[in-house]
Amino acid sequence: MYRAAARRFSLLLLAVVGGSALLALPLGLLLGASVARSVSVGWYIAGSTLLLLGFFVGNRGAARPEGEGWFAFSTRRNVRWADADEQHESISLSAVVVTLGFVLLVLGAAADTRYNLF
Repeated sequence: MYRAAARRFSLLLLAVVGGSALLALPLGLLLGASVARSVSVGWYIAGSTLLLLGFFVGNRGAARPEGEGWFAFSTRRNVRWADADEQHESISLSAVVVTLGFVLLVLGAAADTRYNLF
């Protein structure tokens, strides 16, 4: 069970790290930055975005929307209480997203050539 979870998390981490680097590299080079600087700033941006997203996912309340009518000018807003599985899933998703964001920030700091970590 733990081996499969570690494999899924490492694949997700690889996809997020690689995807953010592939998006940041051409944009950074287009703006005149070096390769290392482009990738590190991309990882900083992606990591901080994931940390914020994880914070808001984890702080989601116990009320969930039910049915239709959740657009901006709706007068019908039915609400139900989330069950224990939904609340557990929300906290678990928050933990995964925050961990991914923290790893990206650490990778961004390690790849940043302006500062020497050791």
